Amino acid sequence: MGNEASYPAEMCSHFNHDEIKRLSRRFKQLDLDGSGALSAEELLALPGLRRDPLARRVIDGFDTDGNGQVDFKEFIVGTSQFSVKGDEEQKLRFASSICDMDKDGYVSNGELFRVLKVIVGDSLADWELQQLVDKTIIFLDTDGDGRLSFEEFSAVVRGLEVHKSLVVVV
Repeated sequence: MGNEASYPAEMCSHFNHDEIKRLSRRFKQLDLDGSGALSAEELLALPGLRRDPLARRVIDGFDTDGNGQVDFKEFIVGTSQFSVKGDEEQKLRFASSICDMDKDGYVSNGELFRVLKVIVGDSLADWELQQLVDKTIIFLDTDGDGRLSFEEFSAVVRGLEVHKSLVVVV
């Protein structure tokens, strides 16, 4: 855990040696129980995640093996997606994965509803939100399959320049 020299260079391609050392120190600070992995509660101690309504989805994105914990390798790989040196495509793929809850490569009507519900809370009635989701899917679904592919999702999100806000300075 935390030994940056034990991971392949391609895993850390967005970070230099000093940045890896800083991330290792930060990982150890967050690992309050010393288990060598971060629980959701430990990750929610990060100021940027604490108030984010999609924090649990972001944590799931980091936890690539699905064991409920983020080890150092997952921490580095996850954080690298937000590096200022990271590319737009990688950031858009991460944003898409936040919505793609079943990890089938598509954002379904139900998945978009659940993500937007987390964001808007009770400010819209469920029927109003469902109407918004239905119209969004119809408008963005260029191939007519009733769901959004990564290409359809990213065409819209890219125009909003969301990737520019998905940045962490290490």
